[in-house]
Amino acid sequence: MGKYRALPEGHMTVGEVAKKMNTTVRTLQYYDKEGIFSPSTISEGGRRLYNDKDIIKLHQIQSMRYLGFSLGDIKNRLILLDAPADVAAMLTEHAANVREKIAALSESLQAIEALKSEVLQMQTVDYKKYADIIINLQLKNEFYGVIKHFDEKTLDYIRSRFDLESGPVMVDTINRLFGELAKYNKSGILPESEEGQELAKEFWDMVIEFTGGDMSLFPGLLKLADNMDSTNDKWSNAKPFLEKSLQSYFTIQGINPFEGVEQ
Repeated sequence: MGKYRALPEGHMTVGEVAKKMNTTVRTLQYYDKEGIFSPSTISEGGRRLYNDKDIIKLHQIQSMRYLGFSLGDIKNRLILLDAPADVAAMLTEHAANVREKIAALSESLQAIEALKSEVLQMQTVDYKKYADIIINLQLKNEFYGVIKHFDEKTLDYIRSRFDLESGPVMVDTINRLFGELAKYNKSGILPESEEGQELAKEFWDMVIEFTGGDMSLFPGLLKLADNMDSTNDKWSNAKPFLEKSLQSYFTIQGINPFEGVEQ
Protein backbone atom coordinates (compact mmCIF):
# COMPACT_ATOMS: atom_id res chain seq x y z
CA MET A 1 0.00 0.00 0.00
CA GLY A 2 2.93 2.35 0.73
CA LYS A 3 3.87 2.91 -2.87
CA TYR A 4 0.37 4.26 -3.61
CA ARG A 5 0.19 6.80 -0.78
CA ALA A 6 1.95 9.77 -2.28
CA LEU A 7 1.73 11.11 -5.81
CA PRO A 8 4.12 13.57 -7.40
CA GLU A 9 2.83 17.09 -6.90
CA GLY A 10 0.33 18.17 -9.55
CA HIS A 11 -0.43 14.66 -10.75
CA MET A 12 -3.62 12.57 -10.70
CA THR A 13 -4.48 8.94 -11.17
CA VAL A 14 -6.73 7.75 -13.96
CA GLY A 15 -9.58 7.38 -11.49
CA GLU A 16 -9.18 10.95 -10.26
CA VAL A 17 -9.06 12.29 -13.82
CA ALA A 18 -12.18 10.33 -14.74
CA LYS A 19 -14.06 11.78 -11.77
CA LYS A 20 -12.81 15.32 -12.37
CA MET A 21 -13.68 15.27 -16.09
CA ASN A 22 -16.99 13.40 -15.73
CA THR A 23 -15.93 10.40 -17.80
CA THR A 24 -15.05 6.78 -17.09
CA VAL A 25 -11.80 4.97 -16.42
CA ARG A 26 -12.61 2.61 -19.27
CA THR A 27 -12.93 5.55 -21.70
CA LEU A 28 -9.57 6.98 -20.63
CA GLN A 29 -7.94 3.58 -20.93
CA TYR A 30 -9.38 3.24 -24.44
CA TYR A 31 -8.07 6.69 -25.42
CA ASP A 32 -4.66 5.66 -24.09
CA LYS A 33 -4.71 2.38 -26.01
CA GLU A 34 -5.64 4.17 -29.27
CA GLY A 35 -2.93 6.78 -28.81
CA ILE A 36 -5.39 9.65 -28.55
CA PHE A 37 -4.82 10.66 -24.94
CA SER A 38 -2.03 9.17 -22.85
CA PRO A 39 -0.63 10.14 -19.43
CA SER A 40 2.47 12.31 -19.28
CA THR A 41 4.06 10.37 -16.44
CA ILE A 42 4.46 6.79 -15.39
CA SER A 43 5.60 6.38 -11.81
CA GLU A 44 8.34 4.04 -10.65
CA GLY A 45 5.60 1.68 -9.57
CA GLY A 46 4.07 1.70 -13.05
CA ARG A 47 1.13 3.96 -12.25
CA ARG A 48 -0.08 6.10 -15.15
CA LEU A 49 -0.33 9.68 -13.94
CA TYR A 50 -1.81 12.81 -15.50
CA ASN A 51 -0.88 16.45 -14.98
CA ASP A 52 -2.69 19.74 -15.62
CA LYS A 53 -1.57 19.88 -19.25
CA ASP A 54 -3.08 16.46 -19.79
CA ILE A 55 -6.37 17.70 -18.34
CA ILE A 56 -6.36 20.61 -20.80
CA LYS A 57 -5.80 18.22 -23.71
CA LEU A 58 -8.61 15.95 -22.48
CA HIS A 59 -10.90 18.96 -22.24
CA GLN A 60 -10.09 19.78 -25.89
CA ILE A 61 -10.84 16.19 -26.94
CA GLN A 62 -14.15 16.19 -25.07
CA SER A 63 -15.09 19.50 -26.68
CA MET A 64 -14.42 18.12 -30.17
CA ARG A 65 -16.38 14.97 -29.32
CA TYR A 66 -19.31 17.17 -28.25
CA LEU A 67 -19.22 18.75 -31.71
CA GLY A 68 -19.53 15.29 -33.23
CA PHE A 69 -15.97 14.70 -34.41
CA SER A 70 -14.92 11.09 -34.46
CA LEU A 71 -11.86 9.94 -32.54
CA GLY A 72 -10.20 9.26 -35.88
CA ASP A 73 -10.77 12.86 -37.00
CA ILE A 74 -9.38 14.17 -33.72
CA LYS A 75 -6.32 11.95 -33.79
CA ASN A 76 -5.45 12.03 -37.48
CA ARG A 77 -6.61 15.44 -38.68
CA LEU A 78 -7.83 18.02 -36.22
CA ILE A 79 -5.00 18.04 -33.69
CA LEU A 80 -2.46 18.25 -36.53
CA LEU A 81 -3.88 21.55 -37.82
CA ASP A 82 -2.03 24.67 -36.72
CA ALA A 83 -3.51 27.42 -38.92
CA PRO A 84 -6.87 29.05 -38.08
CA ALA A 85 -7.97 28.85 -41.71
CA ASP A 86 -7.32 25.10 -41.77
CA VAL A 87 -9.28 24.59 -38.54
CA ALA A 88 -12.13 26.69 -39.94
CA ALA A 89 -12.15 24.64 -43.14
CA MET A 90 -12.30 21.45 -41.09
CA LEU A 91 -15.21 22.86 -39.10
CA THR A 92 -17.00 23.88 -42.31
CA GLU A 93 -16.65 20.36 -43.70
CA HIS A 94 -17.87 18.87 -40.44
CA ALA A 95 -20.85 21.25 -40.34
CA ALA A 96 -21.88 20.07 -43.81
CA ASN A 97 -21.71 16.45 -42.64
CA VAL A 98 -23.80 17.28 -39.58
CA ARG A 99 -26.44 18.97 -41.75
CA GLU A 100 -26.63 15.83 -43.93
CA LYS A 101 -27.10 13.69 -40.84
CA ILE A 102 -29.81 16.02 -39.52
CA ALA A 103 -31.64 15.84 -42.85
CA ALA A 104 -31.37 12.04 -42.87
CA LEU A 105 -32.60 11.79 -39.28
CA SER A 106 -35.48 14.15 -40.08
CA GLU A 107 -36.53 11.89 -42.97
CA SER A 108 -36.23 8.85 -40.71
CA LEU A 109 -38.43 10.51 -38.09
CA GLN A 110 -41.08 11.34 -40.68
CA ALA A 111 -40.97 7.75 -41.94
CA ILE A 112 -41.32 6.41 -38.40
CA GLU A 113 -44.38 8.57 -37.74
CA ALA A 114 -45.93 7.63 -41.10
CA LEU A 115 -45.32 3.92 -40.53
CA LYS A 116 -46.77 4.14 -37.02
CA SER A 117 -49.95 5.63 -38.46
CA GLU A 118 -50.18 2.83 -41.03
CA VAL A 119 -49.53 0.14 -38.41
CA LEU A 120 -52.40 1.41 -36.28
CA GLN A 121 -54.76 1.32 -39.28
CA MET A 122 -53.86 -2.24 -40.28
CA GLN A 123 -55.86 -5.06 -38.78
CA THR A 124 -52.96 -7.49 -38.43
CA VAL A 125 -49.21 -7.41 -37.86
CA ASP A 126 -47.58 -7.77 -41.28
CA TYR A 127 -43.83 -7.11 -41.41
CA LYS A 128 -43.70 -7.73 -45.16
CA LYS A 129 -46.12 -4.85 -45.70
CA TYR A 130 -44.20 -2.74 -43.19
CA ALA A 131 -41.07 -3.23 -45.28
CA ASP A 132 -42.96 -2.33 -48.47
CA ILE A 133 -44.29 0.85 -46.85
CA ILE A 134 -40.80 1.85 -45.72
CA ILE A 135 -39.37 1.31 -49.21
CA ASN A 136 -42.10 3.48 -50.73
CA LEU A 137 -41.48 6.18 -48.13
CA GLN A 138 -37.83 6.13 -49.17
CA LEU A 139 -38.92 6.44 -52.81
CA LYS A 140 -41.05 9.51 -51.91
CA ASN A 141 -44.16 7.70 -53.14
CA GLU A 142 -47.07 9.85 -51.99
CA PHE A 143 -49.40 6.85 -52.15
CA TYR A 144 -47.48 4.62 -49.74
CA GLY A 145 -50.64 4.38 -47.63
CA VAL A 146 -52.43 2.23 -50.20
CA ILE A 147 -50.03 -0.65 -49.57
CA LYS A 148 -52.05 -1.74 -46.55
CA HIS A 149 -54.96 -2.41 -48.93
CA PHE A 150 -52.98 -4.58 -51.38
CA ASP A 151 -53.78 -8.28 -51.44
CA GLU A 152 -50.87 -10.68 -51.10
CA LYS A 153 -51.01 -11.75 -54.76
CA THR A 154 -50.55 -8.18 -55.99
CA LEU A 155 -47.80 -7.44 -53.48
CA ASP A 156 -45.90 -10.60 -54.42
CA TYR A 157 -46.20 -9.58 -58.07
CA ILE A 158 -44.87 -6.07 -57.37
CA ARG A 159 -41.95 -7.44 -55.34
CA SER A 160 -40.98 -9.77 -58.20
CA ARG A 161 -41.69 -7.25 -60.97
CA PHE A 162 -39.80 -4.20 -59.70
CA ASP A 163 -36.36 -3.65 -58.23
CA LEU A 164 -34.48 -0.64 -56.83
CA GLU A 165 -33.89 0.64 -60.36
CA SER A 166 -37.25 0.10 -62.04
CA GLY A 167 -39.33 0.75 -58.90
CA PRO A 168 -38.44 4.45 -58.54
CA VAL A 169 -39.11 5.00 -62.27
CA MET A 170 -42.62 3.56 -61.91
CA VAL A 171 -43.26 5.57 -58.73
CA ASP A 172 -42.20 8.78 -60.49
CA THR A 173 -44.52 7.97 -63.40
CA ILE A 174 -47.48 7.30 -61.09
CA ASN A 175 -46.92 10.48 -59.09
CA ARG A 176 -46.57 12.56 -62.26
CA LEU A 177 -49.71 11.14 -63.88
CA PHE A 178 -51.84 11.68 -60.81
CA GLY A 179 -50.51 15.21 -60.58
CA GLU A 180 -51.43 15.92 -64.20
CA LEU A 181 -54.87 14.32 -63.79
CA ALA A 182 -55.56 16.49 -60.76
CA LYS A 183 -54.41 19.57 -62.68
CA TYR A 184 -56.63 18.72 -65.66
CA ASN A 185 -59.60 18.16 -63.39
CA LYS A 186 -59.09 21.53 -61.71
CA SER A 187 -58.51 23.40 -64.97
CA GLY A 188 -61.83 22.28 -66.43
CA ILE A 189 -60.37 20.32 -69.34
CA LEU A 190 -62.94 17.81 -70.56
CA PRO A 191 -62.05 14.11 -70.12
CA GLU A 192 -63.27 13.53 -73.72
CA SER A 193 -60.99 16.22 -75.12
CA GLU A 194 -57.84 15.46 -77.07
CA GLU A 195 -55.71 16.37 -74.07
CA GLY A 196 -57.84 14.22 -71.78
CA GLN A 197 -57.64 11.23 -74.10
CA GLU A 198 -53.87 11.55 -74.49
CA LEU A 199 -53.52 11.48 -70.74
CA ALA A 200 -55.92 8.53 -70.47
CA LYS A 201 -53.83 6.63 -73.05
CA GLU A 202 -50.64 7.39 -71.14
CA PHE A 203 -52.25 6.21 -67.92
CA TRP A 204 -53.53 2.99 -69.50
CA ASP A 205 -50.12 2.33 -71.05
CA MET A 206 -48.68 2.72 -67.56
CA VAL A 207 -51.20 0.18 -66.21
CA ILE A 208 -50.22 -2.29 -68.94
CA GLU A 209 -46.56 -1.79 -68.12
CA PHE A 210 -47.25 -2.08 -64.38
CA THR A 211 -49.17 -5.35 -64.75
CA GLY A 212 -46.95 -6.72 -67.47
CA GLY A 213 -50.13 -7.29 -69.47
CA ASP A 214 -51.61 -9.59 -66.82
CA MET A 215 -55.16 -8.26 -66.68
CA SER A 216 -56.06 -10.67 -63.89
CA LEU A 217 -54.47 -8.02 -61.66
CA PHE A 218 -56.82 -5.31 -62.91
CA PRO A 219 -59.85 -6.05 -60.66
CA GLY A 220 -57.54 -5.96 -57.66
CA LEU A 221 -56.21 -2.58 -58.75
CA LEU A 222 -59.77 -1.26 -59.05
CA LYS A 223 -60.59 -2.44 -55.54
CA LEU A 224 -57.38 -0.83 -54.40
CA ALA A 225 -58.41 2.47 -55.97
CA ASP A 226 -61.71 2.34 -54.08
CA ASN A 227 -59.80 1.93 -50.81
CA MET A 228 -57.29 4.67 -51.41
CA ASP A 229 -57.12 7.29 -48.71
CA SER A 230 -59.60 10.04 -49.54
CA THR A 231 -57.51 12.53 -47.57
CA ASN A 232 -54.88 12.50 -50.32
CA ASP A 233 -55.79 15.63 -52.28
CA LYS A 234 -53.92 14.61 -55.41
CA TRP A 235 -55.79 11.31 -55.64
CA SER A 236 -59.23 12.70 -54.75
CA ASN A 237 -58.77 15.44 -57.36
CA ALA A 238 -57.44 13.04 -60.00
CA LYS A 239 -59.96 10.19 -59.63
CA PRO A 240 -63.08 11.87 -61.16
CA PHE A 241 -61.17 12.95 -64.27
CA LEU A 242 -59.40 9.61 -64.55
CA GLU A 243 -62.61 7.57 -64.41
CA LYS A 244 -64.35 9.63 -67.09
CA SER A 245 -61.34 9.89 -69.39
CA LEU A 246 -60.68 6.13 -69.19
CA GLN A 247 -64.33 5.28 -69.89
CA SER A 248 -64.21 7.45 -72.98
CA TYR A 249 -60.84 6.03 -74.03
CA PHE A 250 -62.06 2.41 -73.66
CA THR A 251 -65.18 3.18 -75.68
CA ILE A 252 -63.30 4.89 -78.50
CA GLN A 253 -60.56 2.26 -78.66
CA GLY A 254 -62.91 -0.69 -78.19
CA ILE A 255 -61.05 -1.92 -75.13
CA ASN A 256 -62.65 -4.15 -72.52
CA PRO A 257 -60.22 -4.30 -69.60
CA PHE A 258 -62.20 -7.14 -68.04
CA GLU A 259 -62.27 -9.35 -71.11
CA GLY A 260 -61.30 -12.89 -70.16
CA VAL A 261 -60.92 -11.90 -66.50
CA GLU A 262 -62.89 -13.62 -63.73
CA GLN A 263 -64.49 -11.00 -61.49
